[in-house]
Amino acid sequence: MMTKLTDYVLTAEAAETLGVSQNTLRAWARAGKIPMYRNPANDYRLFRRADLEKFLHETAQPVKPLLRKTR
Repeated sequence: MMTKLTDYVLTAEAAETLGVSQNTLRAWARAGKIPMYRNPANDYRLFRRADLEKFLHETAQPVKPLLRKTR
């Protein structure tokens, strides 16, 4: 299977997809929490869309509704 550059996104788009800052995403990549690749032409960080989706699926937690106090 051939990998296409369109299968990857840059740091800004990956961070937006995950809902975190770019610095948080870079830290997670350094820590090995999410795979990161380098573009051989310019050395930019790249993140595979499939890896982002997998990370979201594995770490997703249901959001609990806020309980409001009644007066």
